[in-house]
Order: sequence, then C-alpha cells, then structure tokens
Amino acid sequence: MDTHAESSASFLAPAPPTPEGQALYDGDLAGMGFVMNLSRVWAYQPSAQHGLADLMAQAVEAASLSFRQRGILVTATASAMGDAYCSLAWGQRLAREAGDEVAATVLRGDDEALDGAERALARWARQVARDPNGTTAQDVDDLRAAGFDDAQVFAITCYVAFRLAFSTINDAVGTLPDHDLAESVPAPVRDAVTFGRPVGPPAP
Repeated sequence: MDTHAESSASFLAPAPPTPEGQALYDGDLAGMGFVMNLSRVWAYQPSAQHGLADLMAQAVEAASLSFRQRGILVTATASAMGDAYCSLAWGQRLAREAGDEVAATVLRGDDEALDGAERALARWARQVARDPNGTTAQDVDDLRAAGFDDAQVFAITCYVAFRLAFSTINDAVGTLPDHDLAESVPAPVRDAVTFGRPVGPPAP
C-alpha cells in the first residue's frame, strides 16, 4: 500500500516522505487498519504531534483522570467547538466505555446520564471551548465541589486547551474525518455529530 498516495485528507498536499511520517502511517495501519487523515496532515511535523501528545499525557496524569473522564472531556470539548473528527473518534471510545447513548447525549450537550463530577467536567470543557473569558469563580467552585482540587482544575484546563489546539489545527487545514472511522462508529454517536467537516471519501 502506498501510504503517501494522493488523497482528499485535507487542503494540504501530501507531506514529503520521511521516516518519522512513515512511522505515523505504520502505527495507524497496525492499530486501525488504515492511515488516518490526521496522520497525513501531522506527517508535516510528527515531532509536534508527539510533543502535544506528551503534554496531554502529563495533564491527564496530573489531574488523575480516568479513561471515561477523558472521553467526557474530549467529546464535550470537540462538540462544543464543532469538531466532527474528534467527536467521532472519541465518541466511539466513550461509547465503548459508557455505552452508545451516553456518548451520544454528551455530544449533543445533554449530561443527564452523567454523575455529578462528570457533569462538572463536561460543563467546564464546553465553557473553556466556547468562551474562556466567560468562566467565573463559581465555575471553579463547582469543580471543587465535585471533588477536584485546584491543581487538578489547572491540569484539566490544560488538557482541554491541548485538545482544542489539536482540533483547531486539524480543522483549520481542512482535515476530513476518516470514512473508515465513521463507518465503525455506533449509529447513535454518528447521528449526534451534525456539525463540522463532512466525512471524507474512502481511502485510496
């Protein structure tokens, strides 16, 4: 398979072949069976993707976030900013952890199925994504009341901000959600993603 083949991955031309870029493609093929469109974009600067992933991992550790909590933060963040790609990818992951309907409702902005701490996380993520200057001391107090100390609040905010950076780069250069990804996402999750860029064509 020519992983450098021309595709409708984004507005950008295919990145020049490099060992680092090929490593991204090989990782996708081993883990997912296809090369993700976002990898074709980040192949321009794989070290930046690795660095951002490292920052996200540090924030997750500092905040002591469970995988389910991460899923709620990412789906709330991505849907609030209108990013279809991460909404589909993390909606699928949250669905595996919490069920299809829970993931779909979070993507639609309905947190009724979440517990108190999870609702506080989802509200904070959406506020940071939509209007960081609109946050209030009460918003932070709500996170404290949900059991998060100030160090965790800072780390959670870092995680959301890093996710926003990742999504912003993907969306700005026109990266289309993968056809194979969308096909594998549970129908309730796919139906909840009514925003953002359309799903791309099948991979060549």
